[in-house]
Amino acid sequence: MPRKSILVVDDEKSQREILEMILSGEGYDVTTASSGEAALKFAKDRRFDLALTDLKMMGMDGIELLQHLLAQDSSIIVILLTAHGSIDSAKDALRRGAFDYLQKPYDRDTLLQTIRRALKRLDALDAEIVSASPEMEAVKKMILKVARSSSTVLIRGESGTGKELIARAIHNQSPRVTEMFQAVNCAAINENLLESELFGHEKGSFTGAHAEKKGLFEVADRGTLFLDEIAELDIGMQAKLLRALQEREIRRVGGTRPIKIDVRVVAATNRDLRAMVADGRFRDDLYYRINVLSVDVPPLRERRDDIPVLIDYFLKKHTRNTSRLVRGLTPETRRMLLSYSWPGNVRQLESAIERAILLCEGDLITVDDLPLEVRQETRPQSEGAFKLPPEGISFEDVERGLIIQAMEQTDYNITKAAKLLGLTFRTLQYRLEKFGIKRPDSKSKEENGKDEG
Repeated sequence: MPRKSILVVDDEKSQREILEMILSGEGYDVTTASSGEAALKFAKDRRFDLALTDLKMMGMDGIELLQHLLAQDSSIIVILLTAHGSIDSAKDALRRGAFDYLQKPYDRDTLLQTIRRALKRLDALDAEIVSASPEMEAVKKMILKVARSSSTVLIRGESGTGKELIARAIHNQSPRVTEMFQAVNCAAINENLLESELFGHEKGSFTGAHAEKKGLFEVADRGTLFLDEIAELDIGMQAKLLRALQEREIRRVGGTRPIKIDVRVVAATNRDLRAMVADGRFRDDLYYRINVLSVDVPPLRERRDDIPVLIDYFLKKHTRNTSRLVRGLTPETRRMLLSYSWPGNVRQLESAIERAILLCEGDLITVDDLPLEVRQETRPQSEGAFKLPPEGISFEDVERGLIIQAMEQTDYNITKAAKLLGLTFRTLQYRLEKFGIKRPDSKSKEENGKDEG
């Protein structure tokens, strides 16, 4: 496991030397900077797990450095060192995203305990969220930051990226961890029943209400309520949710008595809420209320370093759960899994591994055990079909060029072009958007795909 890297920033040489000696002695990889400006140059060239900075320095102070560091790398953990007269400024730094502050004079044990506590929370996330990519490391550190607050959080990401896992991690890293975590899928419950599910109801308030019932807001009091697929709420329910968040109180269906609540709400969506606000399908005041803090979960195709570790994790998990004697995958099978685009993200990958384990007849999963869509998209080309030139290539330029050729050959018909390239319609559509490839006459890609769909 690589050593944790710490950036020490202080304009007093003696303080830098003392901190470097203490932290290096504990096995940390330490870099020192004599000013905020110098620290930013270091942070621009490499990623640090944690920054330990003095609050009062000549030139750029600790709070200004904090803001620049977070703007440069939102995943970095920042701890400030402050004198007694600067406590208010240090508390302000916490609101701006610092992990903690230490008041001078501090002792060696307190310093190390604070640093270990910060890094331990990051290590705990490693057990909850299996990943190896820089993109997900940044997500983990963002979780640590938002977890300290009680403000609402909006998790954005495609279906299957693990938004509920992120929500649970936020709860588990928060001061509310000893209380309830309740989750509800807003798209899975009939809108007539959702109000009762969230706010509860009084006995006799509607047909079938034979007894008083607490809603999830009450059940999750002092804990966390996760509202998945929040974009699916109708306008009426959006107004009721907004009132609950603003007033921090609810009324049960059929009730008149306001009930005070202390709930941390985490919402999630796979849709563009800003576009929905512009179209009048989502209330702008609710959008700003739930989007106080946000976590963006990248799709699996944009964090491909996670695929190998996820394959191994799901292989162990489902082999254990099914008691099958499967010990691994053939090299060809692994290559196919690594090269697939995974439009259904982590959920699709887990499903593919579980299915393969159940179908596997030997002790190694073969290509034939994989779902058809995986095998079709990643058909192996004949050996020697393409020779890599000695000077190398730009893979993205080659990919873009092949896509343009396929689109031109099919008169910009996405379905036909996808067949030529061995891709699914959805995957090609994503790559067209990624590279900004459009039909010269501006005819929509969707239109051109429908005649064959």
